[in-house]
Amino acid sequence: MSDTPIDSAEFRRVLGHYPTGVTLVTGVDAAGPVGMVVGSFGSVSLDPPLVMFMPTTTSTTWQRIEPTRRFCVNVLCDDQVEMCNAFFSKVDHVWDDVAWHPAPSGSPIIDSALAWVDCEVDSVLEAGDHVIVLGRVVALGADDTDRTPIVFFKGGYGRYAS
Repeated sequence: MSDTPIDSAEFRRVLGHYPTGVTLVTGVDAAGPVGMVVGSFGSVSLDPPLVMFMPTTTSTTWQRIEPTRRFCVNVLCDDQVEMCNAFFSKVDHVWDDVAWHPAPSGSPIIDSALAWVDCEVDSVLEAGDHVIVLGRVVALGADDTDRTPIVFFKGGYGRYAS
């Protein structure tokens, strides 16, 4: 293996060629609801049902969610880009304009989400400048209409087309 370091900007550019879905990972603590935009979400296991996402080690949102040991992953629709950007930019009072209801864990389910997956933290693994959060699924649901998810590709949002 080469000892040549990989340039982080080039790493990001090249991996940006792989499209990802866009989710809003939510939780609630004593200060109220909290949410962060996450593209690194995926299914891990059917038995037991496990999912994962990967926040940065410096994420202040993850620092609020982790002690609660609960979170909900909301799959965002292509008509939710404005809301997604509000969470990403950490706009003050972002929850004032978001309709939601509590999942069984108490974490917010976004009323207009395409799907939601409510979890308990199973384990957290260190991975460079991120952590890998494994969540044991306790409840889930989906909107079975023809709405489509936000797709992130080459640094921008787009739509899924079959």
